[in-house]
Amino acid sequence: MTDFDLVRRTLSGDTLAFTTLADRHTPACLRFASRMLGSREDAEDVTQDTLVRAYRALPVFDARTEFRTWLFAILVNRCRSALSVRARRSRWMQADEDAVQRSAVPSDAAITELRVELTRALRMLPAEQREAFLLKHVEQLEYTEIADMTGVQVSALKMRVQRACTRLKQELREYDDAV
Repeated sequence: MTDFDLVRRTLSGDTLAFTTLADRHTPACLRFASRMLGSREDAEDVTQDTLVRAYRALPVFDARTEFRTWLFAILVNRCRSALSVRARRSRWMQADEDAVQRSAVPSDAAITELRVELTRALRMLPAEQREAFLLKHVEQLEYTEIADMTGVQVSALKMRVQRACTRLKQELREYDDAV
């Protein structure tokens, strides 16, 4: 069943149809939000909020748009809001890095040092570059879809992705030189 069919069934009162939509798109939403926010817990909160907002806004969904594109537009905005709230909080609080390191949940044994380093390098990117890079190279969306989601022109998105790639290469080269 297509996303459009599930949307139509949800609007007709079939709540299980929306559950199917949510099950279908939650992994990609969690993946993007985790990388964007750097926290699985924050990603889960933002993803849940995104799905609730999508459900409530379903009556205004434009069927000419792909459901995934529309859902990701909501997700991108929720991630931006979460980052904005985090930035405001950090101005008021001084982080104790030692306490943060002690409270960090250890990663799975299967995760490699390179993956950890890539995650660190992604976090070093400005939010706009990280967002564009993840949507393009991890979620594999077209620039036109990303532009529809974010309201940013394609040329600006291409520049953000290029700058993100350049910065990631530099960060990873420094890691490679240190190893």
